[in-house]
Amino acid sequence: MSESEATDDETTADPATPVVRRAADIEYEEVDAAEGLSKAVLIGEDHGAENLAIRRFTLAPGAEVPKHTNEIEHEQYVLAGEYIVGIDGEEYTVQGGDALHIPAGAVHWYRNERDLEGAFLCAVPTGDDAIELVDEE
Repeated sequence: MSESEATDDETTADPATPVVRRAADIEYEEVDAAEGLSKAVLIGEDHGAENLAIRRFTLAPGAEVPKHTNEIEHEQYVLAGEYIVGIDGEEYTVQGGDALHIPAGAVHWYRNERDLEGAFLCAVPTGDDAIELVDEE
């Protein structure tokens, strides 16, 4: 692969072709369901990954992600910061270097009570995922 091919190309890539995505080419978008949460797909189906996608999330100071479920499991690795993750009624304070497994269907949420941004990687199977917000009653 030449240096010119290692760019942010949103067309579906050939799964047999290696891809290098440069940090400067990766775009983040705000997540509608949670103010202060941003997401970038680092590697996914558009880049030739047939089985797994790796996403990077940032959680701004004071941000909260509401209780929700995902149809698929996901694994996370905390890159930076310290924040609270709730999983099925238990709350865990996590920080850089911690890893999590969130089973499919588990109710989970996030809360950043610190003054520093939190960041984590999230690996998920490729394909569709149904995300449902959980009513707080």
